[in-house]
Amino acid sequence: MSGLFPEVVETDRLRLVAANPDTVHLLDVYDICSKPEIDEVTTYMPWSRHETPKITKDFLDDCASKWDDAESAQFAVFPKSGEDGAGELAGFGGTHIDWNRRTATLGFWLRPRYWGRGYSGERATALTALAFDVLDLELVTVSHVAENEKSRRAIEKYMDELGGSRDGRDRNSIVVADDPTDELRYSVSREEWVTATGGDYDAEFHWDWNGSR
Repeated sequence: MSGLFPEVVETDRLRLVAANPDTVHLLDVYDICSKPEIDEVTTYMPWSRHETPKITKDFLDDCASKWDDAESAQFAVFPKSGEDGAGELAGFGGTHIDWNRRTATLGFWLRPRYWGRGYSGERATALTALAFDVLDLELVTVSHVAENEKSRRAIEKYMDELGGSRDGRDRNSIVVADDPTDELRYSVSREEWVTATGGDYDAEFHWDWNGSR
């Protein structure tokens, strides 16, 4: 795999492991993504429940390909020891990189049993630090479907803590269940992040470029 992104990111409560067929078992991911409960996750997503293991394989292969091409870093998310469900695959999260615009765009989803724990903000804080301090980018963005109140609350909270804000409404920017729909977009610049946080993360995160699960 490309050495640009760390293969493991550890926060206080989470272990993020590079998502590819070598680090997460295809059938474990399929089992999660094919269950009826995943419909709660995909209500506001541009993808739907996995009907076959082939769809899961294509997803993991795409994660690995884009990682190697330095287009995006997608991670499997595991709660750490002490958390309810420790060691179980809780979901996926990562960042897409537009090098020409020096911008990282965050994405994240969790199984319903892991909602409401603040994991979204913990993961976003780590990946924002990665974008600015390691990848030398200038902007981190994130969007959610306008009607998705759970995502709105989570994103507004962590963006405020990171020094960012809402940019506005991006109309018909995403297709969900074959219908174009609006998203609300947020961003934080490196300067805003440094002002809000001091850019001090060393005690909070551990990044490993040669990690394994």
